[in-house]
Amino acid sequence: MAVVSGSDRFTPVGSTMPYLEMEQRQRDFWRQQRIFERSIEERPADKLFTFYEGPPTANGAPGVHHVLSRVYKDLFPRYKTMRGFRAPRKAGWDTHGLPVELEVERELGLSTKAEIEAFGIAAAESRSCATSRSGAT
Repeated sequence: MAVVSGSDRFTPVGSTMPYLEMEQRQRDFWRQQRIFERSIEERPADKLFTFYEGPPTANGAPGVHHVLSRVYKDLFPRYKTMRGFRAPRKAGWDTHGLPVELEVERELGLSTKAEIEAFGIAAAESRSCATSRSGAT
């Protein structure tokens, strides 16, 4: 918006804007300039803000109520970044997978660490991932 003199403070803006094109240009600029990466790299390493972000849901269909958690998971690291903190994001770190793992253990009849190891950790993890994707439990 350009400031103009007189009683009009701003230049009028038309009602039809090429929003998609504007969004794509902005996204391309951010990618080319590595804006997000630089927002982390250019902050001091000794001024770290850690935010353990997890998935909205690991077992079951996502709901509208998950939107609010996504807002918080985006808002706080952004705010801390703007306040000069280094706020790297690592999505998926938490224990949301625990209910899925317990369900798989129940389905397979496993109850001890030794039984899981005998079944095979990779096989159990693969089954957990499939259960999580299917929305079971």
